[in-house]
Amino acid sequence: METNSDLSTEPKVLIVDGMALLFRAFYATSYSGYIRKTSAGLPTNAVYGFIQYLFDAVKTFKPTHVVCCWDLGGTTIRAELFDSYKANRKAPPEELIPQFELVKEVVAEMGILNLGVQGYEADDCIGTVAKAISEEAHVYILTGDHDMLQLISERIHVIIMKKGKLNYLTYDLQVLWEEKQLHPYQIIELKSFMGDTSDNYPGVRGIGEKTALKLVQEYQTVEGVLDALESLPKGVRTKIESDRDMLMLSKDLATIRLDVPLTCSLEQCIWSIQKEATIRKFDELEFGGLIKIVI
Repeated sequence: METNSDLSTEPKVLIVDGMALLFRAFYATSYSGYIRKTSAGLPTNAVYGFIQYLFDAVKTFKPTHVVCCWDLGGTTIRAELFDSYKANRKAPPEELIPQFELVKEVVAEMGILNLGVQGYEADDCIGTVAKAISEEAHVYILTGDHDMLQLISERIHVIIMKKGKLNYLTYDLQVLWEEKQLHPYQIIELKSFMGDTSDNYPGVRGIGEKTALKLVQEYQTVEGVLDALESLPKGVRTKIESDRDMLMLSKDLATIRLDVPLTCSLEQCIWSIQKEATIRKFDELEFGGLIKIVI
């Protein structure tokens, strides 16, 4: 059992889901139709909002270490497994595209480590880093993605950003159980049956969240359900038997990889903002209103 003194003396790492924050910042600041730009016409609204979200989280959770993980684009291992994976995603807004690289430049200037690996998603990088670093630190994952709940452990917590400023729900094992009556690994099992409309894989056709939740709570895992097929109602059994291959593929697609080929030491992600470089970058991007949070 961890005591409060354990929590205060051990390192506390904030892993930031970069794209989740960037997209959230873009839409939160562009819904009125106004897009913040530099005098040269470079869109910066998402980067500006990203920095605000980041500093809000740092102020709230007080990490000793910070690292940002990113999707790098291109074909991923999941798209190779399933052609239609995320095929329903619209192209990003034109004003957001130049900010994908810009935000990483700003993060690097601030002295924060950027991580990403071609072929893998940010989720996989986050999972791999969280698992490795949790051996010597408490980890807090900042995201809006409920898929991350599968990563929760005694030392890994998931901060879900909700609507509104400074509105977070921090999941640990207890909160996850109280809210969903699920263990972390069962997030994968649940999505195996119900699929994911956002990521565009179907799970078992005709099985929604209510039935999926009932199956997982009763039989624990996909394999547990398959072992008990004969005891299921005929309608549910038929659906599963008809979509068994897609069920197993969906489980693979839903599983965050924990073995991405990257390394990240605690020393690389100490939270120590590089003030001079940050102020210089903020000046360049005409972020005068943010300089006060750095000084």
